[in-house]
Amino acid sequence: MRQTTVLCLLLAAAAASAGVPDSVDPAQIPNYKLLTPGIVAAGQPAFEVLPKLGAMGFKTVINLRMPGEWGPDERAAVEGQGLGYLAVPVTPASFSLADVAAIEKALADPGAGPVLIHCASSNRVGAAWAVIQAHKGKDLDAALALGREAGLRPGPMEDAVRRVLAAPPTSAPPP
Repeated sequence: MRQTTVLCLLLAAAAASAGVPDSVDPAQIPNYKLLTPGIVAAGQPAFEVLPKLGAMGFKTVINLRMPGEWGPDERAAVEGQGLGYLAVPVTPASFSLADVAAIEKALADPGAGPVLIHCASSNRVGAAWAVIQAHKGKDLDAALALGREAGLRPGPMEDAVRRVLAAPPTSAPPP
């Protein structure tokens, strides 16, 4: 009983230390989903929210949209707050292990969190999350289920996840 109480307190402290909201107005950040303490999946934040991400507790933003899908002001709005910004543009056709490795590397940086990972709707975020979960040892069905919780939808991005996971790795994924 005592161990359970201590574990619950530690988990609550970890969630609180993430310092980001559990939920937000969907008109401001659609499909906002806390994946783990310190990692949030989302669709495209409204432009007026971008300059407020630091005040919301984020330290890094990872954008999975293609350059033609977002304006140059996003990077400036994020970096202008002293936040980290990483663009890993993906499409169903281009999605690769190298893309996931770049995301995993950013997430592994102890100074990066809390991190907001977004695309247009969170579909690409869910795809990346599914592959990350497979790298952590989840079987395909479990990894896809976790990807769907993060925003992955059946269709081209799910097909891309299956393709990427079936491909022989060119190098070992980061831990």
